[in-house]
Amino acid sequence: MNWTIDGVRDSLAGKKISARELTAEFYKRIEARNPELNAFLALSPERAYAQAERVDALVAAGKPLPPLAGVPIAIKDVISTRGVRTTCGSKILGTYMPPYDATAVEKLEAAGAVLLGKTNCDEFAMGSSNENSAYGPVGNPAAPGCVPGGSSGGSAAAVAAGLAVAALGTDTGGSIRQPGSFCGIPAMMGSYGRVSRYGLIAFASSLDRIGPFATSVRDIAAVLRVIAGRDPRDSTSTTDPVPDYTAEAAKPVKGLRLGIPKEYFGAGMDFGVRQKIAAGIALFQSLGCELVEVAMPHTDYAIATYYIIATAEASSNLARYDGVRFGLRVNGDSLVGMYRKTRGTGFGAEVKRRIVLGTYVLSAGYYDAYYLKGQKVRTLIAQDFQKAFTQVDAILTPTSPVPPFKLGERTADPLQMYLADIYTVTGSLAGLPGISVPCGKLSGGLPVGLQIFAPAFAEVRALQLAQAFELAGGANL
Repeated sequence: MNWTIDGVRDSLAGKKISARELTAEFYKRIEARNPELNAFLALSPERAYAQAERVDALVAAGKPLPPLAGVPIAIKDVISTRGVRTTCGSKILGTYMPPYDATAVEKLEAAGAVLLGKTNCDEFAMGSSNENSAYGPVGNPAAPGCVPGGSSGGSAAAVAAGLAVAALGTDTGGSIRQPGSFCGIPAMMGSYGRVSRYGLIAFASSLDRIGPFATSVRDIAAVLRVIAGRDPRDSTSTTDPVPDYTAEAAKPVKGLRLGIPKEYFGAGMDFGVRQKIAAGIALFQSLGCELVEVAMPHTDYAIATYYIIATAEASSNLARYDGVRFGLRVNGDSLVGMYRKTRGTGFGAEVKRRIVLGTYVLSAGYYDAYYLKGQKVRTLIAQDFQKAFTQVDAILTPTSPVPPFKLGERTADPLQMYLADIYTVTGSLAGLPGISVPCGKLSGGLPVGLQIFAPAFAEVRALQLAQAFELAGGANL
């Protein structure tokens, strides 16, 4: 059975299954499929069964069930979980056991969710294919032999394979939306500040966000409502009230104005992807939406801007992994030698590449030329969106210019790998909410994703459009 959040709640309330039995079922699924997919790095059965028993006690007592009661959920391995190994897909944190939970994890458990374990990811969330993990690549259950997308590929694969009802991932430049697209499931990044980053192990602090994967937009809305909201432990989290996303997503979309930016449909897009996205846009038009061409003139600078800002922040954030305070330590003949050996052994090639690049752009003589200029262009990209949203209610784009590519196909060419994020990094730089929804499949069953951007803190608009598209058969185009 392909479980949904509503299905789990109804089955528990009707006593058709217990939370413990459901948890056991999902662990059997993981045991059967994980050797093939490598989606999970660590499991937490003691914690999961303890939570399941708490839910079953509520059912037995006839008490109201919390919104995610008994729902099996997976957590990306860059999000802290108390007493459960959290590696960030890196050797340098191979034995790290956090002493606390991330706020998003606390909120999930308070809502009754059952946390199955931690999912594989690109090391420190740096990658677009989930091939940079120190613990091996993740398989794509929707397109065998292909990458699941990165960096949250383990979370996307777990949901797409039915190993979790929902999962949390993180998005810095597309790492929720692109894996959602590649695995053929909905995946959402809320506005920057909508979900607390407390307990999220940092890659690029001004860009990182936590968000959900699920098999339906309704489930995305339900999870986002639970994890969103102000957190006094994260000064960047918003005080804006959290709407009832599930109810708001059900509203009709007729009459909404949708922007189509020509800059997102230029050279380099796969022909099959172009056709599917065009069919998706036509479906919105058939639902009564009005299409408006909008200009986003600074889009061409987004990749360069993103990789300057993100690597600079990564260089700063990853300086803490020095072998002194926590994580891996490789002894050397001096303090500097210990630093060098620890970081040289503990970090993988992609993380080293980004640390070196980030350190360079922050160094004396280059800060103004690169990092400061990157921040100025980031502002121009955000202004492109602000201007567009004076004309339209939301913006439609492809999620990725290409369908899922073969494992190993781009590992030798980092630039081609980076270009896979060309349509997602813009929204990340602007701090906007974005959702990817399935938009048909190419020959060979390769999934395509359509991306919807909404104004800041207008997640309801993105969810409303995504759910209408899903219910109209967008996944079968």
